[in-house]
Amino acid sequence: MFLFLAANYESWVIPLAVLVGLPVAVFGALFGAWIRDYINDVYVQIGLVLLIGLGAKTAIMVVEFAKQRHEEGETVLDAVVEAATQRFRPILMTAFSFVLGVVPLVTAAGAAAGSRRSLGTAVFGGMLAATVMTLFVTPVLYRLVQGFVVKFLGGSKKEDAGDDAGGDSPAADPPDPPDPPEPPPSDGDLQEEPA
Repeated sequence: MFLFLAANYESWVIPLAVLVGLPVAVFGALFGAWIRDYINDVYVQIGLVLLIGLGAKTAIMVVEFAKQRHEEGETVLDAVVEAATQRFRPILMTAFSFVLGVVPLVTAAGAAAGSRRSLGTAVFGGMLAATVMTLFVTPVLYRLVQGFVVKFLGGSKKEDAGDDAGGDSPAADPPDPPDPPEPPPSDGDLQEEPA
C-alpha cells in the first residue's frame, strides 16, 4: 500500500500521513471485540483487513485534498484546515452508511450468528475509531509530515510550508499575461491590393 501511495503522491514521506493513523482503526476493532468478549478469531482478522482499506480510503480523501490545495499555493496549515472542513461531510456519510450497514451483523441471531457478530463487532468498532482518526488524527499527521518535508528536505520557506522537495509549483511562477485582443479589420483591410 505504501508504494501505491508513494507513486500517487510522488513523495516517499506523505503516505506516512495516511498509514501512521491506521493502527487507531485496528485498536478500535480489537477494543470493540474485547468489550463484547470475543476472541481475536479469523472473523475479527477479516474485519481488520476490511478496516485497513476503509480507514486508508477515508484518510486519503483528506490528504489528497490538502495536497492539491497546497500545490495551488496555500500554506500547509490553511490547506489541511480547508481539507478537513471540506471533506467532513463525505467522510461522515461514508462512515455512517458503513456503520449502520453492519448493525445487522452486530445484532445477528440464528445459525452462524457467532461469526457474524464477531465480524460485525470488529468492523463496527474499528470504523468508529477510523472515522475519529480521519477527522482528527490524519490532518495533524499531514501537517507534521509536510512540515518535516519543508524543514529537512528543502521545501520553500516563502509559502510557510513549501513544496515537496523543492519541486516546481504552479504558484512559483506567475502565469504569462494574456495577449491583447486584435482590433477588428477596417474597410481598407478588406480591399484587395492590385498585383
